[in-house]
Amino acid sequence: MGHSHAHNHDHGHGSSQAGAAFRWSIALNSGLTVLQLLIGFGFGSLALIGDALHNLGDVLGLVLGWGADQLSRRPAGGRFTYGYGRSTQMASLVNGLLIFSAGVVVVVEAIQRLQDPVPLIAGPVVWAAAAGIVINLLSARLFGHNHQKDLNQRAAVLHLLTDAAVSVAVLVSAIVVGATGWLWLDALTAIGVGLAVIVSALGLLREAIALNLDAAPSHINLAAVEAELLALPGVDAVAELHVWGLSTSRTALTAHLVLRADAPAGEALLDTARQRLDALGIRKSTIQLELASAG
Repeated sequence: MGHSHAHNHDHGHGSSQAGAAFRWSIALNSGLTVLQLLIGFGFGSLALIGDALHNLGDVLGLVLGWGADQLSRRPAGGRFTYGYGRSTQMASLVNGLLIFSAGVVVVVEAIQRLQDPVPLIAGPVVWAAAAGIVINLLSARLFGHNHQKDLNQRAAVLHLLTDAAVSVAVLVSAIVVGATGWLWLDALTAIGVGLAVIVSALGLLREAIALNLDAAPSHINLAAVEAELLALPGVDAVAELHVWGLSTSRTALTAHLVLRADAPAGEALLDTARQRLDALGIRKSTIQLELASAG
């Protein structure tokens, strides 16, 4: 019987970058939310108010994501023998719910506004929407490319990119309303904005729920994992294969490898298995070796 425990220790740079990205994004979006709410209420743009509400969801989600990111890096201890990585999965789920709720609120308010249009002063709305585009794209850029490997960070970036797209829609709508006087277009844009937000939230919710139910992360190809283990020298079969997320960025595996008589020594085989799993994005594994029964 043998066990392989592979750990990834390269969290330092990613942790520092993610922490700074969360802090700056929270500060920038807090200021943007206040600005858009003031201009939206002051100059009559429901689409801009909807954008501001989504920005408020951004701020809450970023605070939650940042807290979970920091908590997930605490060492295991006491009853929490697996550590606190699950906090990032929970944060992703709550973030998805926040985004979905913001979308529903905007759609409901926009339908009411369609029935009762209000005057809109386009100039300030255009500038506020432009500020939203710049700030959200800048905030998303702060997370770099590593966010693709972490659902918690990907949720934060999705917040930001979705809101940048929302701001584009608000800007175009305000320009057209200012040129034509079509007040209904602001409400119609808000409906489109709300529906886009809802659709983006549903994808995030599906993945967050799956991870909370111990599903294999979407970037892990289970067939490829099993094929790599079966391709190890002397391995006859793979049994009890389980892959799940310890957090939104760390993946674990347990498996039984049934060996033939010609299998190499246990430690050599485990080292090879660890290297192949690491290449597939699995940094923590526990593997049990078993000899195939005779006959």
